[in-house]
Amino acid sequence: MGKSGRDNAITLKSCEEIEVMHKANQIVAGVLSMLEREMRSGLTTFQLDKWAEEYCRDHGAEPAFKGYRGFPASLCVSINEQVVHGIPSRQTKVREGDIVSVDFGTKYKGFYGDSAMTIPVGAISKRVRQLLLVTEEALGKAIAQVKIGNRVADISKAVQDHVEEQGFSVVRQFVGHGIGNNLHEAPEVPNYVQKKASPRLLEGMVVAIEPMVNLGKEKVRVLHDRWTVVTADGKPSAHFEHSVAVTAEGPFVLSARQEH
Repeated sequence: MGKSGRDNAITLKSCEEIEVMHKANQIVAGVLSMLEREMRSGLTTFQLDKWAEEYCRDHGAEPAFKGYRGFPASLCVSINEQVVHGIPSRQTKVREGDIVSVDFGTKYKGFYGDSAMTIPVGAISKRVRQLLLVTEEALGKAIAQVKIGNRVADISKAVQDHVEEQGFSVVRQFVGHGIGNNLHEAPEVPNYVQKKASPRLLEGMVVAIEPMVNLGKEKVRVLHDRWTVVTADGKPSAHFEHSVAVTAEGPFVLSARQEH
């Protein structure tokens, strides 16, 4: 789930805590893999939400987003020009040619998991397919920067450089974040380089890196429901996210899906 707003202090996690977070994130990974398998034209976004919550609870976790700052569902489902935080509905159906961003979080033994992906439904245009590919590639390049001694800005630069080289734009209003005992912790992890000082990556930090990439311009707006974020120009947007721990061995992708 994308973040806007202020940070609290950065917390470092022990190996044992990172292992609990790995379990929390593997439940998220299971939800996303299930949704990818089941996604098809005609499904309501309410049905996707129901399946996600059932899977989560069946695996001993709680859905992290339900009730978070008043969010009314367990799953964020954002279709086409919706960037993030789309609210599931009995009325909204997935259609052939859509791209569907699903973002899910868990709470497990006091720790949070958070991951997202964008799923194509049937045939999509070549340029939209490229949008998905570039967004996922940008996430991979960002994860490669998760090394002790690097800075958050190295993650941000990896995303921005790859996205802009391919002619797409990075959302600036919403950012990635630290994660642990809270869903949103310090540091903020922007997908673009900011002018201000950037924190160093330390062993035990866990960050949710989540490129939000637009086919058109970077500008977004929030709908009247006060949650759903859409592109200002109405063009499609993609969203991929992983929770990643900083370890002595390099990046540990806690939310890695088995198929990937």
